Amino acid sequence: MRFEVIDHPLVAHKLRLLRATDTPTAIFRVVTSELVTLLAYEATRNVKTERVSITTPVAETVGWRLSQNPRPMIVPILRAGLGMLDAMMQSMPSAEVGFLGIYRNEQTLEPVTYANRLPDDLRGRQCYVIDPMLATGGTLIDTVAYLHERGARDITSICILAAPEGVAALESALSTRDDVNLSIFTAALDERLDEHGYIVPGLGDAGDRLYGSLP
Repeated sequence: MRFEVIDHPLVAHKLRLLRATDTPTAIFRVVTSELVTLLAYEATRNVKTERVSITTPVAETVGWRLSQNPRPMIVPILRAGLGMLDAMMQSMPSAEVGFLGIYRNEQTLEPVTYANRLPDDLRGRQCYVIDPMLATGGTLIDTVAYLHERGARDITSICILAAPEGVAALESALSTRDDVNLSIFTAALDERLDEHGYIVPGLGDAGDRLYGSLP
């Protein structure tokens, strides 16, 4: 498993805005999109491409485009992952999108899957899972299992924040799966989880802050 914190001044600047409690919902959404664009730039460095012939205004030449067969698959985790989708689609406009609905039981902290809109066959596809928080790791572990069952072997997770407990849980879960190539890109590895499973110092509930569910 590859785990990488993107060390860049613009990433740090935008993350500060997301952490601040006085950042309003409208600004939070915009900054989230801007930050995901920066993370996606690094996370897609090894995206599959293919050579194509093109005509410029002055000559024939060759260029590169994202693989069309198969196309990349973006998998936002509902609901908070939707706040990251536009930025990913702008980065990879030819990608397809599949959805997973997973929420965390507040008592057990275990993930519960309630929606699945993924192709049955993901063999050969590069899958990009987007979810703001890697906290306990349960959601991403379940997501990787879903994708693996459908044949995906090349999986990249893009998250805004990660907790050490979640990273450790993923390493343990993948220790027996040598055929899964998982890469995780994040803006920061925070200190820990609190007793409620929230990342500390974190930024609160990303879904609530994206969609204005808090008073």
